[in-house]
Amino acid sequence: MPPSPVDRVRAAYRRIAEVDRPEVWITLRDEADLLVEAKEIERRVDGGERLPLAGLLVAVKDNIDVAGLPTTAACPSYAYSPPASATSVRRLTDAGALVLGKTNLDQFATGLVGTRSPYGAVRHAHRPDRISGGSSSGSAVAVALGIVDFALGTDTAGSGRVPAALHGLVGFKPTLGLVPTPVWCPPPGPTTASPCSPARSRWPSARSP
Repeated sequence: MPPSPVDRVRAAYRRIAEVDRPEVWITLRDEADLLVEAKEIERRVDGGERLPLAGLLVAVKDNIDVAGLPTTAACPSYAYSPPASATSVRRLTDAGALVLGKTNLDQFATGLVGTRSPYGAVRHAHRPDRISGGSSSGSAVAVALGIVDFALGTDTAGSGRVPAALHGLVGFKPTLGLVPTPVWCPPPGPTTASPCSPARSRWPSARSP
């Protein structure tokens, strides 16, 4: 049986400690806060609620709004506190996904290498002497390191697909307009180890067997 939401959260923070890659994150949520949300997801599922992404962990590129977390676009002086989550994030959390944190990027999503950030250059997940690709660098590396099940990035000219390709991941750019976005923000899309498939138990699994 796939791990429960609580088990997933605990495993993610163990993995964060193991890999020791702080440059992946601009904002990482406290484990205790996320465990509270995971327990609530378990309660809702036990009560019969259908949550297709129950307990799956997602990282969000830090030019996409998540309520309660600052948005910086990798520019500290630009940082603001959004009043609500972006539609792409809200749809995931409504389906039971848990946001682990906000990921590093080439500043203002203008770059394809993952090194142009005051929060540090994001190194390749498996070859740290190489670039990660960008601009959705932190999102790709968080998935490639096995910290999260999938991640949101943005993609104008390859910013999601390039780092995904450099890590052997699936990088998907949806058709413009399919997912509502702010005017300034490139279209968000997921980066994942493999497409999600329905689980045969209560808890979904984002990786292929």
